[in-house]
Amino acid sequence: MTIVQFQYILAVAQYKNFSVAAQKCFVTQPTLSMQVQRLEEELDVLIFDRAKKPLRVTEVGEKILQQAESIVSESERIKDIIAQHKGFIGGRFRLGIIPTVAPTLLPMFLNNFTKKYPKVELKVEEMTTRECIRELAEGTLDVAIVATPLHEKHLIERPLYYEPFVAYIPNAKYHLTENQKIQVSDLHLNDILMLQDGHCFRESVLNICQENGSSDKGRDNSLEIKSGSFETLIKLANEGMGMTLLPYLHTLDLSEAEKKNLHYFEEPSPAREISLLYHSNELKISIIDALYNVISGVIRGAITFENLNIIDPILKKKKKQ
Repeated sequence: MTIVQFQYILAVAQYKNFSVAAQKCFVTQPTLSMQVQRLEEELDVLIFDRAKKPLRVTEVGEKILQQAESIVSESERIKDIIAQHKGFIGGRFRLGIIPTVAPTLLPMFLNNFTKKYPKVELKVEEMTTRECIRELAEGTLDVAIVATPLHEKHLIERPLYYEPFVAYIPNAKYHLTENQKIQVSDLHLNDILMLQDGHCFRESVLNICQENGSSDKGRDNSLEIKSGSFETLIKLANEGMGMTLLPYLHTLDLSEAEKKNLHYFEEPSPAREISLLYHSNELKISIIDALYNVISGVIRGAITFENLNIIDPILKKKKKQ
């Protein structure tokens, strides 16, 4: 048995096709097929049922693949140890980032990072906080950019920046003067258009309202709006459907007309903490350090607010009366 054979069977299982798996592994199909067959002969079992279209993994094959994935992953960690020892910044690196941060933060640093560290094979994926936590624990993700604090055991939180919440309130409906600041106590849950379930930003908004004692009592139950994008919430607010809260960086790309509907909070302003999240056993610290330095460098001049109130990104349980 060899690690290369394990890599081949993992590729076949992923793509359900020997030809495609061979292309992804940069070998010919006969070479890959021969190595898979040799592994099956050595183990005296069939890992794949080739009679099925597309091919299927056998019951015992599933168990073999689980062990193969673990072995390949651990072999990669040996390379990480050597890279760390030599101070080499390169290799495969998988980054997860939550959807409410990705559209604004990625354009600010990604091009700079890839140019500065061309040997890093960076793979970026939008993921929910819960998905990031799970994959970091499983070792399939190297680092995540999420809202914190999360206080997850064995995961390290390294704050990048603190981003205030800004209220987007069409003045025509709420009779506010331009640039007028608002109080957290002015928020009413039944007026706020929110992201759909699964977004930590939504849970932060609910926490603000809960601390404020606001509830959805009196809400018109004939209409409930939950969206996956801030752009949709802004358009709905413009149509008089309510107001919404936005992360500060998202407000920078608004039109001049839309910026007139922005209202900052009186200090201390509610804000979220955005951090790098990684496992305490993570070995690619040199890449994480490089990522931290690049992001910190570009974000330092973009957010200069002080006196902030960091809001928990996980919905708090309501206290019993």
